[in-house]
Amino acid sequence: MSDNPYQSLTVDLSGQTAIVTGASQGIGKAVAQALGASGAKVACLARNAEKLAQTVAEITGAGGQAEAHSCDVTDGDSVAKTVETLAENWGRLDILINNAGVTRDTLLPIMSDEQWDDVINTNLRGMFLFSRAAAKIMMRARYGRIINMSSVSGLIGNAGQTNYSASKAGMIGFTRSLSKELAKRKVTVNAVAPGFIESEMTKTLGDALISEAKKRIPANRLGLPEDIAAAVLFLSSPAASYVTGQVLTVDGGMTG
Repeated sequence: MSDNPYQSLTVDLSGQTAIVTGASQGIGKAVAQALGASGAKVACLARNAEKLAQTVAEITGAGGQAEAHSCDVTDGDSVAKTVETLAENWGRLDILINNAGVTRDTLLPIMSDEQWDDVINTNLRGMFLFSRAAAKIMMRARYGRIINMSSVSGLIGNAGQTNYSASKAGMIGFTRSLSKELAKRKVTVNAVAPGFIESEMTKTLGDALISEAKKRIPANRLGLPEDIAAAVLFLSSPAASYVTGQVLTVDGGMTG
């Protein structure tokens, strides 16, 4: 078997540019690697500089093009400046992956204002700020792909995650609305809703909860970040030009 997990999905993104938020680990890292392996020049954004540098090193080491950038995804001025600078330096912006996200899980009666605000600001406000900045550039170019990383929690809810589920459901409503605004400018807007994926987040659940989760998944396994990256890769491609306003659920059949 090849070491390249994207070999079975061939997408040519040569000459295109992409921004991936939350690219230092897990799904974001896999997405950035998939885009880089397909020829796109990738701006990788995250708060953890050390892990982000590793993502960039792995992409460039495999022959791709990538840059590390620091940006507070909740700061409107910082986001606007970052997106504008990248588009100016590159001469274009083709793909935006809104993946940055956090969890602050607890039951609602004991959830603090800070736990609510942290999740909503990072997951929902961050997506809004980057999409707003990128949409202006893509509309002028009459081409673009915006992909928002939602979750099955935004579709079916999850106890202890009212903040997270609300943010992910909000991303779906945002996606469907924005897709209607941008379709005539040949800019597609879609969401991917991962199920239980092997990541830093799921590791904190513990073996017992992970075992229980697998029982709810017809595929009888957790997903891999590469499973999500493949879905994102398709939606990022020119082949997906007639797919917009959709939510692609990648959960091993759990919500099917």
